[in-house]
Amino acid sequence: MTPRTLADGAVLRAAQPGDEAGLLDAIRGLAVYEREPDAVENTVEAIAETFFGAEPKAFAHVVVRGGAIVGIAIWFLTYSTWTGRHGIWLEDLFVQDDQRGRGYGTALIASLAAVCVERDYSRLEWTVLDWNEPSIAFYRSLGAVPMEEWTTRRLTGAELEDLARAVG
Repeated sequence: MTPRTLADGAVLRAAQPGDEAGLLDAIRGLAVYEREPDAVENTVEAIAETFFGAEPKAFAHVVVRGGAIVGIAIWFLTYSTWTGRHGIWLEDLFVQDDQRGRGYGTALIASLAAVCVERDYSRLEWTVLDWNEPSIAFYRSLGAVPMEEWTTRRLTGAELEDLARAVG
């Protein structure tokens, strides 16, 4: 992605090596916002490998203002068997509380939409917590619609390990 200067001088760009600590700070900020302040196990080293290693597994766009990362969109590729095309899964969108209202969230999501259009991806998807009314209203304002017929399922911990052993 080509870096873009926003109206207030902040810069929207792809994350790059050296951004690891800023990404981790934003991830921790999101965890606090989502009422899970102690849930983050991620590290600067893991971020470096995941985003900037020999085979990146995830990607990020950032908004930088005053030399600091103030907003992030962390994403990875999905694949639709029905369309035969990739899509983007937005894992995390976060803008620091004191930086909200400047258009950074919209710019971050728009940058992912642009990647989808440029690469002929069929969709941009994400989840939002049911209680997060400000985000739900924001996403609605962008034209995003809920997938009410779908419920996310997750395996973690002992259940994940047990199932893995069952086939193994």
